[in-house]
This record gives sequence, C-alpha cells and structure tokens, in this order.
Amino acid sequence: MKQLTCPLCGAALNLADNGLGCPAGHRFDRARQGYFNLLPVQHKNSRDPGDNQAMVEARRRFLDGGHYAPIAARLAGLAAERAPQTWLDIGCGEGYYTAQIAQALAQADGYALDISREAVKRACKRAPQLAWLVASMARIPLADASCQLLASVFSPLDWSEARRLLGPGGCLLRVGPTREHLIELRGRLYDEVRAYDDEKHLALIPADMHVAHSETLRFNLTLPTPQARADLLAMTPHGWRASAERRAAVIEQPLEVTVAVRYDCFQLP
Repeated sequence: MKQLTCPLCGAALNLADNGLGCPAGHRFDRARQGYFNLLPVQHKNSRDPGDNQAMVEARRRFLDGGHYAPIAARLAGLAAERAPQTWLDIGCGEGYYTAQIAQALAQADGYALDISREAVKRACKRAPQLAWLVASMARIPLADASCQLLASVFSPLDWSEARRLLGPGGCLLRVGPTREHLIELRGRLYDEVRAYDDEKHLALIPADMHVAHSETLRFNLTLPTPQARADLLAMTPHGWRASAERRAAVIEQPLEVTVAVRYDCFQLP
C-alpha cells in the first residue's frame, strides 16, 4: 500500500484502521470484498462507469473456461522475465489475467485497478494479497515512478499516466488484438470486415520509451456451446455493435475462430 496516493489531493495514503487515509483527512474504507474505492464521484462520467454486471459475468465464465489460457500463460511468462519489485495491472477487469501475473510475481508488490466496481468486486477474490482498486486509469492513485512493470491487457491506455508511473528501466507490457483476431466472428456479424493497422498504437509511445520486445500469439479456438459463444459476444464490442439477428445466428451455430494477439514491451532507459 506504500505507493498509493490520495485521488483528491495527491498526498500519500496510509493504512488507517480498516481503510486508507491521507494527512489532509481524506479517508477511504476497505469494502467487505477487500478492495478500495479510490474513484471520487466528481471523477465519474456516469453513475456506474465501466462494465456492468452482465458483461463482467460473461467475461468471467468465458475466461474461467480456459479459452484464452494461452494468452494468460504467455503474459505471465513475459512478466516473470521482467522481475519487477512493484507492478500494476491497468484495466484489470474481473482479474483473470491479473491473477496469472500475481502467481508469476509472487514476491513482488502488486496493484490492480479498473473503473468498474462490478469487475473489481469479483477480481479481488482471485488474489487477495494484491491491492485492488476501483479507480480511473486517467488519474491512477499511485506515486510517480512507483512501478517497474505495468500491464495493459485488452484495455484502453492513458499513455501519459503510464509514463508517469514507470521508474527508470521500467516496462509497459501491452496486449492487444491484431487484425486477424476473431476474423471469422467478425465475418459472420458484419457485411464488411474492416481492417485496421496492428501498429497504430506505436505512434502513441512517449518519446523516451522504446520497443524492447514484440511478438504475436496465434491459435485456433473452437467454441462448442451456445453459452461460450454468447459470452464471447458479450465481452467484446461486437456484442452491441452487430445486429440482434446476426448475434443470434452466431450463438446458435458452431464456431471456430482465430485468436491472434500482439504483445509489446515498451521500456524506459
């Protein structure tokens, strides 16, 4: 908890009874599930920002089914190679990938945050030893240069905040889809499948960071049950972009898809 900062005034937060407090008197209680809510109401864009309960449960079922286990295993392996003292998962969702990282970095101090309270409520059960936070990735309540590793898995990213949090030699490990990812699913949902640039995000890298490592993981995935296909739809933007008729057709029919994700490690000198 030593790296946490107050989301209201920026001062250091310290444990106080069953919560956190800063010298200015701002206090944040620990929820009964074990997380801290460090998202002040004035920093919210809606009443309950982030994924709702249905989306979180769909993602939990799908990931716990092992469908993306190779993605998590490679992520944990890359994190272990960095051997950080302190790490943070930005946009942790319901905690599936975070728990894999935590297992690989058992001796390090781990933090995880998401703007969705419903997601963090479930995530903190996966690895109670971590500091779980409901917080905004645009105002991350951790001190400057406090982390040696940041993980961002299928999540938006505030690059300036990521740069602020990394200390010298620190690494941002980003995992995101390539143009091949779920191409068969997209072909069923849309008349026209739009291509996109797999390297578009590279233009956003802060000037003093460089690509230390990059690789792509590909495998075929068969989804044999309607529940698995429905959950995949619910945990992607396609679940609300595509028409109801196309979504129903995907759920009803067997589906084999290509999984293709890119791992990039952006490092500071």
